[in-house]
This record gives sequence, structure tokens and C-alpha cells, in this order.
Amino acid sequence: MPKIKTNRSAAKRFKITGSGKVRRGKGWHSHLLSKKNPKRKRRLRQFALVCKTDMKRVRRLIPNSF
Repeated sequence: MPKIKTNRSAAKRFKITGSGKVRRGKGWHSHLLSKKNPKRKRRLRQFALVCKTDMKRVRRLIPNSF
């Protein structure tokens, strides 16, 4: 049986933490930034964790990381 290929675009977007959770970047921080206040832009720089309901999909996209 062949190996499962990693989805390369997903591998660049998600990182696995030491405890096995999946980290993702937040959206809405690429352009049209002049209308967003500094507090909002600061929060968008932070990483977020992938929610429990989406974990199954992410694990399928990056199987070799777990």
C-alpha cells in the first residue's frame, strides 16, 4: 500500500505543537490594514489553535506530522 502524501499547502499553514495540538495563523492581516485599529492588528499577529471539530481534516492533510 502506498504512503499517504502530505498536502504541501496545508503543511506550510499548520504547525504541530509539542503536546500534539495544531497551530494556525489568523486571517484578515494581509491588506486593507489602515481601517483596522492597532489592537486588532496586534491580535491578528498571534497564533490560534485549530478547533477540535477541524482536527480530523487537518490530520488527514498532514498525516506524517503526528
